[in-house]
Amino acid sequence: MTGSTVAPHGSAMLPPVDPARVHALIVGIEAYDAGDDWSLPGPARDAVALYRLLCAEGVPEEQLRLHLAPLPSYVPDVPYAPADQATLRRVLVRELPQAHGDVLWVWWGGHGVLDRSDRLRLFSSDATTADKLGIDLDSALARYASDAVPALTEQLWIVDACETFEEDLDFREQLPPDALPMGRRTLVHRQTTLRAAGRGRVAVNDPVRATGFFSDIVLGLLAERAAALPAPPDPEELFPAVRARIAALRETGRTLQLPEIRLRSPERTEILPAVGEGVGERSASPLQRAVDALFAYPSMNDPVERQAVIGTLDPRIAGSLPRHPRGRTDVVGILTGLARYHREGLWEFFDAVVSIDDHPDRRRELAQALREFEAAARSPRAGR
Repeated sequence: MTGSTVAPHGSAMLPPVDPARVHALIVGIEAYDAGDDWSLPGPARDAVALYRLLCAEGVPEEQLRLHLAPLPSYVPDVPYAPADQATLRRVLVRELPQAHGDVLWVWWGGHGVLDRSDRLRLFSSDATTADKLGIDLDSALARYASDAVPALTEQLWIVDACETFEEDLDFREQLPPDALPMGRRTLVHRQTTLRAAGRGRVAVNDPVRATGFFSDIVLGLLAERAAALPAPPDPEELFPAVRARIAALRETGRTLQLPEIRLRSPERTEILPAVGEGVGERSASPLQRAVDALFAYPSMNDPVERQAVIGTLDPRIAGSLPRHPRGRTDVVGILTGLARYHREGLWEFFDAVVSIDDHPDRRRELAQALREFEAAARSPRAGR
């Protein structure tokens, strides 16, 4: 095949990409040493789907480093290596930097967390609750933008992992620093990073279909653009399509994630607007985020169930809240009434909601959204 072209970050077209000069690190982790509570059906299958896409477009199999930790219910029919921290660190630090090529794809699906320094930590398969092993994504990006990686100047990193705040997960101990070694910074690499969740948010996984919402969308869009592979797609053409499809899921209350795309090259460094934050639009206010977090619960979409939740509150509080027949208007009135006059009732309301539906991802998102909303309500701009 003749290969394809790359249009990096809006610059002029590059010469055709030779599939023989394309490398990939493809990671999908479903099973963790932490046990069944960490099981995540989907990432291994998503990783294999990308592996097959790149194989079909002529990338040599030996240049596609596939690292999986599948659940027993899924048996991949392609060869793969393990996804423990030592193996992945060796690939990132010792093996890939020596590769001769122009293009690097990195795909990672699995659990993640945003540490207290706002660095995204991606857990490896040997992570446990007591020893949360993994890879610091931000340090990996920094390494691959330095002279430690002399080739692979065109890079696409796609990460489907949660970015929940570390402190919201009630870890007994803070995550220890674990950065990869970095070389001297250069101006020759172009990095595009697609991140599924958005700061402080959950990346939703569909356990029935065994895929991540974000991964499923991106893989579908890449399949539609297969003729242009194995060159990375134009990020400013791809991301609006990702954004639109995630926005449709947000509208139905199926997810609250806000994917983002980060561009770094000699010509520009920026984060493009996330889902729901189109050019010239404001990001979601604390009230809007709290309302969205509540409507992720099916019970909040039903007026009878919503009233049942309100009925669990102290009658003195419940009787003083403004109500409205329209769902979102009703929830806005409930939240603002609680924040203004019954601050303790805000968390009684939270307890009532999660007692009916204690979905862990929705619970974390709602707790964080209510904390932001409560803090905003206390600020001078929010009134007395």
